[in-house]
Amino acid sequence: MSGLLAFESAARHGSITAAASELNLTQSAVSRQIRQLEDFLDVGLFQRIHQRVQLTNTGRAYLSDVARILGELSSATHRTVTGAGATCSLSLAVLPTFGTRWLVPRLPSFVAMYPDVMLRLSVRTCAFEFATDSVDAAIHYGSANWPGGVASLILDEVMVAVCSPAFQDENDLKTPSDFNRVTLLHEATRLWAWPDWFRRQGVDKVHASRGPCFEQSLMLSQAAVSGLGVALLPTFVVEEELSNGTLVQPVKHELVTERAYYLVVPESTSTSPVIQNFKLWLAEQARSSGLSKGKPSADMAVKTSLDRSRHLRKHSLKDSSEINGIVQPWKTRRVRLQVASAGDR
Repeated sequence: MSGLLAFESAARHGSITAAASELNLTQSAVSRQIRQLEDFLDVGLFQRIHQRVQLTNTGRAYLSDVARILGELSSATHRTVTGAGATCSLSLAVLPTFGTRWLVPRLPSFVAMYPDVMLRLSVRTCAFEFATDSVDAAIHYGSANWPGGVASLILDEVMVAVCSPAFQDENDLKTPSDFNRVTLLHEATRLWAWPDWFRRQGVDKVHASRGPCFEQSLMLSQAAVSGLGVALLPTFVVEEELSNGTLVQPVKHELVTERAYYLVVPESTSTSPVIQNFKLWLAEQARSSGLSKGKPSADMAVKTSLDRSRHLRKHSLKDSSEINGIVQPWKTRRVRLQVASAGDR
């Protein structure tokens, strides 16, 4: 293990000296560990060039596997340490904007209901295979299609046109047709949004694709707050800004798209108690936010299950046989949240 750590560090830095500093060892100790590893493998991993080291072709191929395995080992160790005291865990892949703006602010409610569940949140912006990625569920944007997975609707995508109060006043925005003469702000992954919005408002002969384009929703909302133009954004992204008045809706017309946000779980674990409880909790949160337009029958099933769970907590039932698979909500062990972030949606 010490040889692998020395090899990975020296390969990443391209320097024995930098690896020694990172590992808190002497240069000779790092060199000795790498030589011992090369002797054990009977291959050369580095070429020594002046004061630096350069990977051989064999070393480059080996590094790919070693770095991945060391990363997985580090993650497993961290999960074990942080998970002490938790009776079960839920590893969730989330879209960063959805996680930041909608999911995370509501998590205290889930934590209060299920304190023995340890949540781990990581970012995924593209579809993946559950078989090769160590997550229990994912938040997916698009359609309800995920091979090998079961998708449950969380939120429909409802988009609204927003701008700063000053921008509205300066441009006297009162009707959809007024937007034809101002700067429109776009999101790179939703370039269809403004053309759809104008078409549904019956506004013709408008160049709906003009204006600056931003890669991330949060950048787009900040551009609108700064008075750069009018942005068309999912309602949940701008809830806070609309509430505090930094953004306003010049017109109240909404764009309900054909896309939505879904909770996706592997078919093999879709009926696990932890997954079911999280799914029910999500449905309750979505319904209370007013952004989900799911079928009444599904809503009724969610309401019945959650009401039953609240009834059990109210009457302090402590026999696990009485709760029929629902994770016990009355325990008070600490829940830890582990969040990684990158990318955006």
